[in-house]
Amino acid sequence: MKLSLGPLFYYWPRQMVVDLYEQIAAVPVDIVYLGEVVCSRRHELHPTDWLDLAQMLADAGKEVVLSTQALVESESDLRLLRRLASNGRFAVEANDMGAVHLLSGKTRFVAGPHLNVYNPQTLGMLTELGASRWVAPLEMPRAMLEGMLRVKPPGLTAEVFAWGRLPLAFSARCFTARRYNLSKDNCQYRCIAHPDGLPLATREGQPFLVLNGIQTQSAALYCLVEELPELARLGVDIVRVSPQSLHTPAIASLFRQCLDAAIEPREAVRQLEPLAPARLCNGFWHARPGFEHLARPV
Repeated sequence: MKLSLGPLFYYWPRQMVVDLYEQIAAVPVDIVYLGEVVCSRRHELHPTDWLDLAQMLADAGKEVVLSTQALVESESDLRLLRRLASNGRFAVEANDMGAVHLLSGKTRFVAGPHLNVYNPQTLGMLTELGASRWVAPLEMPRAMLEGMLRVKPPGLTAEVFAWGRLPLAFSARCFTARRYNLSKDNCQYRCIAHPDGLPLATREGQPFLVLNGIQTQSAALYCLVEELPELARLGVDIVRVSPQSLHTPAIASLFRQCLDAAIEPREAVRQLEPLAPARLCNGFWHARPGFEHLARPV
């Protein structure tokens, strides 16, 4: 199986982003997704900056994919979408149907996880429109994924999100701005103060969700490293690691070692736990509540 690094969900200072991808250039990651998926107001990096990073990573031997926004709301968002779709150099991950429309018939594309494809008919339609890769919805359980892989169109590769806080929903409202009693149009870019999102707890003080601008994430951190052998048996081609503010290169390296059978999955979990900004979960994989963590029997 190949290993990918998913798009950055958070708003970081420019140099912090550049530093991450310069480190990733030397890490055994096969595919790197770049670009702003969450909010077009984030302006530390411009499209030309993302393209420069893409070229640097391509020169380092990585396959680069440009990711589109999951929620397109304005004409300026559409202009950026058109620019990505017509870049002529790198593949594009479509995260909404507007991107699919722009890419259809022009170039092969990745059907991103935010398209929410849950049945073979939709998967077949996207393949006919030009999808060459499908990223499964993040809450898809093992049994449903197995059924989808059994009937997926020939030549379509499958990718599964295997590490990171789960992006559960997007909204037209910016929840981080609201936390500071600011409007979305005058958010003062407060997201940049929360490099791994803004934790939200229940009244009892239990971790519940993480706010990341217009995106709502899981509080626990999804981890399928113990399921890597089973993912391979099911026919998954790529597993995805999502960037976080600390330890991303080390986490990707541990996944690579596990994929190469250099370490056992249980040992990988032991080493990954102290690198995670929150406790681990894998409930969705087992068709259980998402926040649960079910360890594989010894």
